[in-house]
Parts: sequence; C-alpha cells; structure tokens
Amino acid sequence: HHCLVRRAPPPPSLPLHLARRGETLTPGARAPRWEKAAEMREILHIQGGQCGNQIGAKFWEVICDEHGVDGTGKYVGDSDLQLERINVYYNEASGGRYVPRAVLMDLEPGTMDALRTGPYGQIFRPDNFVFGQNGAGNNWAKGHYTEGAELIDAVLDVVRKEAENCDCLQGFQVCHSLGGGTGSGMGTLLISKIREEYPDRMMLTFSVFPSPKVSDTVVEPYNATL
Repeated sequence: HHCLVRRAPPPPSLPLHLARRGETLTPGARAPRWEKAAEMREILHIQGGQCGNQIGAKFWEVICDEHGVDGTGKYVGDSDLQLERINVYYNEASGGRYVPRAVLMDLEPGTMDALRTGPYGQIFRPDNFVFGQNGAGNNWAKGHYTEGAELIDAVLDVVRKEAENCDCLQGFQVCHSLGGGTGSGMGTLLISKIREEYPDRMMLTFSVFPSPKVSDTVVEPYNATL
C-alpha cells in the first residue's frame, strides 16, 4: 500500500514562495518585490559554409535594421525600444559601436570576401572571420576529418573568447546547410565540440536540407545523411 503523507500548510503570514525555500517572514511584513529587470542573456551566433554565411549575412541585415544599427555599427534608430535587449546579439565596443556576437567560418575565402564587401561587412569583428584556402569540395569527410579538423581549433578559440565576454551566455545558434562539405561536415564537428565544452548551454541550429527538386550537386543526399 502506498502511504500518502499530507504536509501541514505554512502559517498564513508566510507567502508560499518563501515558505518553500524555508525563509521566515514576520507577520504583516510584505514579500520582497523584484524590480530589477531580468538579466540579459546573450546568444552567440555561428555561421559556416557558403549557405550558412549567405543566410547569416541576411540575418544580420534584418537584426541591424530591427535595432537601428547601420553598416558601421553606429546606432541610428529613433526609439529607445530598439536599444532594449540589444546586448543579446551585440557587444558594445568603444565609441558606442555595436559589434555582432558572431563567428564566421568557411573552408574557402570566397564567401567571406563577398560578405566583407557587402553592406554590413564592416560591422563584424575582423578576428572573428576564420577561413581556410582549400575548400571542402562538397565532401562531408573533408569538412569533418581533414580540412575542417585542421581549422576547428581556430574557430573554437574565437568561440571561447566570445563566450568569456558574456555575462550570462544563454546558448549558441548555428547557421549551416547539410548538403555541402563545410556546413555539414565541419558544422557537425563544431556542434559536437561545443556540446562537449558547454553541456549546459542551449544549442539551436538553422540547418538547410537539400531538395530533390533543386540540387547543386549529386552528393547532397550523402552529405546530409552523414
């Protein structure tokens, strides 16, 4: 037989949320009010491969527009609401500039160069561009085991540096595709390394799946399956 034990309710002068924590309050005293706003919880954005970097570039255009930040990182908005929670995605640098908390990686320099010369290319921290020269050639194994494995430590160094600068890191968001070599192979390698190092942080991925109707390369299904 299961024995059900009924616990005596706390005295009426004690608010329930305090009673559970074992705190005492004198009769007639009021419960403390939390007037301080919730702590800012930062998100670290990572984009990898051609697809991930192109989607990421568009993402930052939208976020900059939302917060009233121009292509140089200066605030040009017209409402205080735009500056609310801006620290979730941006670090505030000297001179009142806002710098995206972003890590950009690729195994070839092409997409990075295009991003740098784009409308918001100057807003990113130059040290946060991490790229190789050889590319992954749409090969998952190159991204995961050879070319990507050589570059992964440099990427993790930047990730650590950004994470250490956060007051209260909420988690990571990763933009990548599953059909190519870098986004799929190196993307999954990076996610597993971050999972090891930050097991208690959230991980959100924006993964682009290959389509049977619109296909760049014949090996997309293999890369995505791996």
